[in-house]
Amino acid sequence: MEKVQSIEIDLSHIEDGLYLCIDAQKKGDIEVDTKNYYEHESTYQLKEGCFYDFEFSHNNENVSKKYRLLCSDQSNIVKNRKRKEHIGVIAPNIFVGTLTLLVLNTEYSDKKWELQLEIQSKKTSYRQDYQYMLNEITSKCTDLIIQANSPVSHSFETDFETDNKTLYQRFAFVSSIINSEDFEDAIQRIVTCPTTNWTEQSELTDARKIKRFKNTELRSLINADNRLKLKNTHPLYRKGIQSVATKIESYRKFESVDTSENRFIKHALETFLKFCMDISNHPNAGSRLQEEADVVSEKLETHLQHDLFKEVSRPTTLKLNSPTLQKKEGYREILKVWLKFDLAAKLIWNGGDEVYSGGKKDIATLYEYWLFFKLLDVLKTVFEIEPKELEKLIVPSKDKLSLQLKQGKVTALRGIYTKANRHLNIRFNYNRQFTGGTTDISKAGSWTTTLRPDYTLSIWPTKLKEPEAEATEQIVHIHFDAKYKIANINQILGEEQSEDSLNKEKKQNLKGIYKNADLLKMHAYKDAIRRTSGAYVLYPGETNKPIKGFHEVLPGLGAFPIKPTKNTNETIHLEIFIKEVLNHFLNTASQRENISSKTYRIIKDKPSEGLLEPIPEYFNDEKLIPDETYVLVGFYNDQKQYDWITKSKLYNFRMGTGNGSLVLDTETVSAKYLLLHTHKDKASADLWKIISKGPRVFSKQNLIKKGYNNPSQDYYLIIELEKVDLNEFGNNSWDFRKLKNYYSGNASAKPFTTTLTELMKAKIS
Repeated sequence: MEKVQSIEIDLSHIEDGLYLCIDAQKKGDIEVDTKNYYEHESTYQLKEGCFYDFEFSHNNENVSKKYRLLCSDQSNIVKNRKRKEHIGVIAPNIFVGTLTLLVLNTEYSDKKWELQLEIQSKKTSYRQDYQYMLNEITSKCTDLIIQANSPVSHSFETDFETDNKTLYQRFAFVSSIINSEDFEDAIQRIVTCPTTNWTEQSELTDARKIKRFKNTELRSLINADNRLKLKNTHPLYRKGIQSVATKIESYRKFESVDTSENRFIKHALETFLKFCMDISNHPNAGSRLQEEADVVSEKLETHLQHDLFKEVSRPTTLKLNSPTLQKKEGYREILKVWLKFDLAAKLIWNGGDEVYSGGKKDIATLYEYWLFFKLLDVLKTVFEIEPKELEKLIVPSKDKLSLQLKQGKVTALRGIYTKANRHLNIRFNYNRQFTGGTTDISKAGSWTTTLRPDYTLSIWPTKLKEPEAEATEQIVHIHFDAKYKIANINQILGEEQSEDSLNKEKKQNLKGIYKNADLLKMHAYKDAIRRTSGAYVLYPGETNKPIKGFHEVLPGLGAFPIKPTKNTNETIHLEIFIKEVLNHFLNTASQRENISSKTYRIIKDKPSEGLLEPIPEYFNDEKLIPDETYVLVGFYNDQKQYDWITKSKLYNFRMGTGNGSLVLDTETVSAKYLLLHTHKDKASADLWKIISKGPRVFSKQNLIKKGYNNPSQDYYLIIELEKVDLNEFGNNSWDFRKLKNYYSGNASAKPFTTTLTELMKAKIS
């Protein structure tokens, strides 16, 4: 491939002296395949994401001005100038593959000429990746068909009503099998080490060359034609044999390759060849499809020209249960291909036109589809489930089989995982849509705009239905996005940036260029989609980098490398992460689960009316939450008791079931303040801070030693106090009678609790 900055494409077949000049805005962004290395691709190759200036050129400027360049499939790729429409810009954007442009003469608007350019991906391995991933998807689909017992017949008839796109899809699936390295290796193993058997062949042999006579040779010697008379002195003559045959029929053993297994291999190759030739000769096949089908046909014909197959006859029966076919290297691979061939020949992919419509190679979209199956394999392995919905991916329709996997279509797979103390629902979605702008926070959705991650893993307890799990914060969503174009982890997470680089990035943002767009998208999933605990990029790189939000695996962000490479465990890093997630869910005391429960308790009720009164911001260096800060309201009987309280900084509660005894509920034990009142009080400003960690039990004797006058019970509950600075509470007093737990009448001395929020609303203006 020769790298150049500009090319001139000869269009003399349209008009003598006419050229299309294309200039790259960056040197080396145009390559010319001078040696026809890629035989079914255009000689002139551009690159995705680059910009190219074009102009029609002719010695007579008036001639060049008559021509226009168009792109009917992708209207945004070719942009003509408004005043000089024979000049413009080609911007392939994310398009990869054969780009078909149209040359139009304005004087003959009904006539157009096709011009094909090849658009390369920026990844040098994209051709191999494309073939590998398409082959993997084909294999997965045919496995699904067999699992689902879909009705298919082992034959392929050319349908002359089939359009070009459908033909290309079918051929792409089949050619992905035939063009695979596994197929090539299998054929080479067969022709270099074919299976053989020993057979006998009869032939006329000079009787004198027979070293050992069997019964058959003896009978021929006596009875065969071409006889020679024996002399009367010959020993046989004396036995009554007057003549013997000079040539007799004998049998020799030789090794033959004309076995039933080799006949099957030849039959399979001929079947594949017929399919490719039918595709090539189909009236609706475009030029690109015909070229690719011819290339595969030539490859198959080359295999059939091998000496091995010249010695092999046509099969009369197919012995598919042959141990050689099922076990021997080479043979078993071709058998597997043949069994899947008819299924692949009938398979139509609803999302296929996005991947390879008319020679297009949307490698990024194919990577997204391929990852669906890789993720599915990981989840099936880790969670030990076989989702029933897999059968719905392949739908029979007339004589076709349709793969229901397409961008924008939700495909949900479900299962139940049970281990130890947990029973979990597992749900895996492709392109699940989370509706934006919903005000009901108890439902699934996005806080802002509608978002649709590529893949979503949802986990929640089996005791709850999915809407209940959403409403109670018991469901967790983990999102993954496929990014084929990313090669380096720094393209996602970036590097530590200096102030100058941050200023430069800000200027680029003002121009609409966002360096960390993929990272920002993960943050959008994490922050906008309710009940989301993780969002991760899947990319074909090398570096694994998950980032924990706190101490545990969830919540988190990051990236996992999944490279489409044969003979490697591509998903090892992701599999380790999913196992960590599983162990995390088995831990019922995780921080995430604690946060989820508290979040639900906080938001399950309508928000309070608010609190604008002055209160301390912290209590013992911890943030003070008014709704969760409890205040004990206690009674003292007389001045002597109050003097003892202020002197000892203790307050005593009665124990037992009698009137005025204290109920040790959560609110009481965790109370942080004490508000005191006595007989005939209508309000109080006597607020104390509780500094003990909880009530302690004092005996009657303990209280007497502390100076308490005449205790009437054997045991009391005691809390330690510290006087509050009322300036922190706005020097207010509070009408405790308005509090909901207050008892009037004879029960007014009974202690009770309230929240700081409720107390502050009972202030006296």
